Amino acid sequence: MEAVGKSVCVTGAGGFIASWLVKLLLCRGQYKVRGTVRDPGASKNAHLKVLEGAGERLQLVKADLLDYSSVASAIAGCEGVFHVASPVPSGRSSNPEVEVIGPAVTGTTNVLKACYEAKVGRVVVVSSCAAVYANPNYPKGKVFDEDCWSDEAYCRKNEDWYFVSKTLAEREAFAYAAKTGLDVVTICPSLVFGPLMQPTVNSSSKIILKYFTVHAFLPQEIARLLKTYSEIWWMFVMLLMLFFWLTKSQKRLDDTSAVHMQ
Repeated sequence: MEAVGKSVCVTGAGGFIASWLVKLLLCRGQYKVRGTVRDPGASKNAHLKVLEGAGERLQLVKADLLDYSSVASAIAGCEGVFHVASPVPSGRSSNPEVEVIGPAVTGTTNVLKACYEAKVGRVVVVSSCAAVYANPNYPKGKVFDEDCWSDEAYCRKNEDWYFVSKTLAEREAFAYAAKTGLDVVTICPSLVFGPLMQPTVNSSSKIILKYFTVHAFLPQEIARLLKTYSEIWWMFVMLLMLFFWLTKSQKRLDDTSAVHMQ
């Protein structure tokens, strides 16, 4: 995909992973970057506008992933798409189907449909290890691979709504790809650590902060958190590999190469 001057789209550009992805893509100087945000003028997105190359090659566009027309408008004319946006509950959800699961699945469907209509060359969907390892039927010591999926019924029973949302959204991505022939690849990172670019703490970062504040005096909770984690720089390497170098036959990447098992 060596196409200087063409555009790629990053959904949820103001988020933790997406912000760094935007920065990296701009640094490469190879593509114009179109980032979707809810409000391009919001102060929480100001850090994107001062990135090197942003003035010439970054466009922030307003898009609601539940509104297909706004998604289609954002993606039109793009060579590739990184679908990073997904709801992350910062606390207990009172209506998980409406607040978490529905938006994740519908948002993914809208992005993929827009990509298909726009004849996008490749779509990289950022899923999660939450879609991989939550399955009571796995034997102890099992090594996870691309054929592993979290058990939806088990996750619902435990009210792990984020796990349900990521599992269903990723399955929908592969179902849509199989139906249409759209080139879709996914990555399933674990908890991602790294410096924040945003001026405010977002939902995913609050999860990490909780472990070092609320659970600061509970070593078992810290140990559980650190069983699987990804370093942000490895995420960049893998995202670029998925977009630029991975062959079409390879569809799903579990970031075990960047996961530290304690």
